[in-house]
Amino acid sequence: MNLDLTGKRALVCGASRGLGRAVAGELAALGAAVTLLGRSADALRRAASELPVLGGATHLYLVADFARPAEVEVVVREHLAFLMGGYGILVNNTGGPPPGPAHLAPVEAYRVAFEQHLVANQVLVQALLPGMKAGGYGRIVNIVSTSVKQPLPDLGVSNTIRGAVASWAKTLASELGPFGITVNNVLPGATRTARLEAILAGKAEREGARREAVEAQEKSAIPLGRFAEPEEVASAVAFLASPAAAYITGINLPVDGGRTRCL
Repeated sequence: MNLDLTGKRALVCGASRGLGRAVAGELAALGAAVTLLGRSADALRRAASELPVLGGATHLYLVADFARPAEVEVVVREHLAFLMGGYGILVNNTGGPPPGPAHLAPVEAYRVAFEQHLVANQVLVQALLPGMKAGGYGRIVNIVSTSVKQPLPDLGVSNTIRGAVASWAKTLASELGPFGITVNNVLPGATRTARLEAILAGKAEREGARREAVEAQEKSAIPLGRFAEPEEVASAVAFLASPAAAYITGINLPVDGGRTRCL
């Protein structure tokens, strides 16, 4: 199986911590030169310095906020203007919208989430696509959510926006397939990240329950009986970014321990 990413350049979003940082580590371990994109310069600098270096790869970082897509576009396009060659791999990933019922969410919450997720993703695809075409290699992987297949309770805005991103990606897969560029979604289930901790703590507070009890309840819905580690989700992303996945496009891949009950 060809998982070698030597000579490939990858842009990983939300890469200072959590899933994004784990993905950056997996891609670097396969030989890719990784550029980390996120909001915190200090955290990004530290994360980039800790990535494995194979085959002389150089790891970089860019600072921009996905809540401001225009800023993301300026930062990335200025970076590309001084870069020899383009990116063959794009991993779209950013923090999810705040929890809460869909019918109680302010309209502004939907607008902000749409900008932060779909619009920012579109900005990056349009910026990196010429390099993918010129380099003859393109892998676009979006880290979304299992809510694409089965809406999750109390995540109304997230459910809505994740569905939009999934449909956008499926459309892109058809459009970009003739260029040999694949577009896929990885759908993490409950994964040990700061976001999961915040969701568990919030649920415990709302229900007046012990946090340990809430965690046990959440795990009881997962056939494997545990939460995922970020590296387990990152492995799926890295596979889809590799040459071995050249004939896989337009899919939603759950990495959720079997929690999603539909096919």
